[in-house]
Amino acid sequence: MTAVPQERRIVTAIPGPKSQELQARRLSTVAGGVGSVLPVFTARAGGGIIEDVDGNRMIDFGSGIAVTSVGASAEAVVRRAAAQLADFTHTCFMVTPYEGYVEVCEALAELTPGDHAKKSALFNSGAEAVENAVKIARSYTKRQAVVVFDHGYHGRTNLTMALTSKNMPYKQGFGPFAPEVYRVPVAYGYRWPTGAENCGPEAAAQAIDNIVKQIGAENVAAIIIEPVLGEGGFIEPAKGFLPAIVKFANDNGIVFVADEIQSGFCRTGQWFACEDEGIVPDLITTAKGIAGGLPLAAVTGRAEMMDSVHGGGLGGTYGGNPVACAGALGSIETMKELDLNAAAKKIESIMKARLTAIQEKYDIVGDIRGRGAMIAIELVKTDTPENVASKTPNPEAAGALAKACHAEGVLVLTCGTYGNVLRFLPPLVIGEDLLNEGLDVIEAAFAAL
Repeated sequence: MTAVPQERRIVTAIPGPKSQELQARRLSTVAGGVGSVLPVFTARAGGGIIEDVDGNRMIDFGSGIAVTSVGASAEAVVRRAAAQLADFTHTCFMVTPYEGYVEVCEALAELTPGDHAKKSALFNSGAEAVENAVKIARSYTKRQAVVVFDHGYHGRTNLTMALTSKNMPYKQGFGPFAPEVYRVPVAYGYRWPTGAENCGPEAAAQAIDNIVKQIGAENVAAIIIEPVLGEGGFIEPAKGFLPAIVKFANDNGIVFVADEIQSGFCRTGQWFACEDEGIVPDLITTAKGIAGGLPLAAVTGRAEMMDSVHGGGLGGTYGGNPVACAGALGSIETMKELDLNAAAKKIESIMKARLTAIQEKYDIVGDIRGRGAMIAIELVKTDTPENVASKTPNPEAAGALAKACHAEGVLVLTCGTYGNVLRFLPPLVIGEDLLNEGLDVIEAAFAAL
């Protein structure tokens, strides 16, 4: 395995001729509903760099959507996965089990919050993990209702589309959706009518009031929330909100589920984002960063809840695939060895300082938020006093800035319910020089805009 040189290099227009050729082939055989942020075809990737088929090297501020936190070709992931590939690719854990699956469950029991007895079940994707968390909560409580929050994203399967708040592109035209799903307000400090400082307690009171009046606490199986909301715009619920929701859940026999699929595994500078306010979830869902780019997901939770499901009620042919489990053990080994929680905090300090300087220059930057290497800027319109007063979202600016960065070899992503948020998810192993160079490009894009 040759290491990818850790430097930005632009040798053709982006996308280049070979990427354009592959894009033409793609358009004739790949379903149109599968999108791509940037039609640049990858040849290899590692550290903080993606190298395309034309030889361009881009600085990676996306990590495959928070997946390749340890880099896209981390030594321990490749070594362990390659060794496992040579032994066997699959037996199905539900037919003849293997040690790797058990080892991953042991690691999850050790790393997730709380010192209670824990068990895990492994799956393939984040949506599958969330869907199974709902199954477990319903089995344990013998109740049906599930509560989710404004701006939340939980996946693309039928049930998780119902749990997701954003219609386009995730839900449009795909209904009818699963019943017994209820949405309540979240503590979005930047847009809270009475200001961020009142937001936590007020939003919690509103959400709890909605649950009690509209559903009845005694009917709720689970409350599911991302401790930092991902696709909704990297919203950190205002302080006090999550503890109040957890207390309400505990007081009413409701299973509290932390969806840590995007925010977990060192991404926010802690193993899990819910640790920030000392939250101990009943169930926690993980995927993305868990296995260094191999498809793996998990539900980890209180042993008595996990064991409430009848034998054979959880699983799936590929769930906890042996190669993916080996990748996860390599990913966790790397996170511990390199102290990637500390690395994420260092990334935060560099990014927030640089982005704050941009905010001071340009009024369109309404908010800078996030933790660790999960940072975002929300863009607003400033052309009229009305727009300034109402913090009118500016998705056009987000799109234009992303496009300008892409042309200069920096891969950034957008998100947000209103499409007006630029999000930054660099690999946790990115070099400081590359990080700053990427921020230089972002700064130049603002100046040009």
